[in-house]
Amino acid sequence: MKALILVGGFGTRLRPLTLSLPKPLVEFGNKPMIMHQIEALAEAGVTDVVLAVNYRPEVMEARLSKIAEKFGINITFSVETEPLGTAGPLKLAEDVLRKDDSPFFVLNSDVICEFPFKELAAFHKAHGDEGTIIVTKVEEPSKYGVIVHKPNHPSRIDRFVEKPVEFVGNRINAGLYLLNTSVLDRIELRPTSIEQETFPAMVRDGKLHSFDLEGYWMDVGQPKDFLTGTCLYLSSLTKKGSKLLTPSTEPYVYGGNVLVDPSAKIGKNCRIGPNVTIGPNVVIGDGVRLQRCVLLAGSKIKDHAWVKSTIVGWNSTVGRWARLENVTVLGDDVTIGDEIYVNGGSVLPHKSIKQNVDSPQVIM
Repeated sequence: MKALILVGGFGTRLRPLTLSLPKPLVEFGNKPMIMHQIEALAEAGVTDVVLAVNYRPEVMEARLSKIAEKFGINITFSVETEPLGTAGPLKLAEDVLRKDDSPFFVLNSDVICEFPFKELAAFHKAHGDEGTIIVTKVEEPSKYGVIVHKPNHPSRIDRFVEKPVEFVGNRINAGLYLLNTSVLDRIELRPTSIEQETFPAMVRDGKLHSFDLEGYWMDVGQPKDFLTGTCLYLSSLTKKGSKLLTPSTEPYVYGGNVLVDPSAKIGKNCRIGPNVTIGPNVVIGDGVRLQRCVLLAGSKIKDHAWVKSTIVGWNSTVGRWARLENVTVLGDDVTIGDEIYVNGGSVLPHKSIKQNVDSPQVIM
């Protein structure tokens, strides 16, 4: 089987991290975001993965060659000279996607969930039509485009309703699809949207179905959602009894859901959790409080700092008695001074912060 991952461009939603590394390579749960998807695809029998990119493919090629080798799959890059939307990249990669008649998966690279690709493939084969969209249920459907089924049919899609004012359903497009190669005949090589052009055409022909996603789902393309997605991911590891998590018997674990790379060093009298990811070679001083945060590789948190709802970028340093909160993001190699308060700051790489940041802002 084959898959295409829509990587897209610059990753502005997750700045300042994406100024240093393409977004799919930013670590989520201590491994590159895209590795979660590739791992699940390989497990479902996918042998060929196309990455549709229009930004810095050379950085990704170098990193992903090792991942390809590890999982025994071919990774090719389909590079757009202009952004082609969400459907155009499928046409651009037609040679690979049509190399046989088997259906192919399409994924948005920002999506994190438990990736039920085997179940999706079985469901798609059983209904025999042209396409299947994975859908997830939401509490506030009025914020999204909602999928409505044909009357008296559990999965065939009747229409899409954008941000409905009245309740018509609570299932939304989760950004994961399985499509027959015939779908490529519906797409022209131009900037075009799979959601607004291709899918409505398939619905008119009665060829598109939905598949309900069980468990958690999150588009982690923005910092606040990246943090929420991390909480959901760590909770799912807890439910599975995963050995990846630090046992709650460790004296510093407070509230569970703590993922610590074995190379990290943790000081005395720390209180860590719930929902904390600590990357490779991170150094944490004494008396540090960490909650709902992600510390990327090589970062350093000095004694008695307080870090909540924050992403600390690679090789960054948080000073003694500093306090970070309210979706603060530090880029690569940022230094926060001792006793500094940062409230929702987005700090670009290689900056040194010596004064309080009292309200959310970008610091360049």
